[in-house]
Amino acid sequence: MESRPPLPPFTLETATKKVQAAEDAWNTRDPVRVSLAYTPDTEWRNRADFVNGREQVVEFLTHKWEREHDYRLRKTLWAFMDNRIAVRFEYEWHDAAGQWFRSHGNENWEFAENGLMQRRFASINDQPIAESERKFRWER
Repeated sequence: MESRPPLPPFTLETATKKVQAAEDAWNTRDPVRVSLAYTPDTEWRNRADFVNGREQVVEFLTHKWEREHDYRLRKTLWAFMDNRIAVRFEYEWHDAAGQWFRSHGNENWEFAENGLMQRRFASINDQPIAESERKFRWER
């Protein structure tokens, strides 16, 4: 059986590790790698998109990172209890025309006993920014 420690129920330490692992994985921009943190039948709501299962996660993230160039993400633990974690996040990216954006929002995560995420609900807002306003400038 697949397992992705740390496992629920979460403590402050293990919830913080889970959030950092998610940030690190998403910053790779590797849809397959990211998808392995989710249950095979995972359920997502991302803005107005509904995604079900790892195959759709890979497809969704592939299209996302084809549009969102030079994506850089920061996640922050907001709250946790039992097998649930809430995070706040910001990420920056630019479109094909070179317009930069800062996207920010909240995610609610629910984990299976094996530490894989079974549900992810994300609310996201995009704010156009000038290149000079960027905060996240590290290289991968």
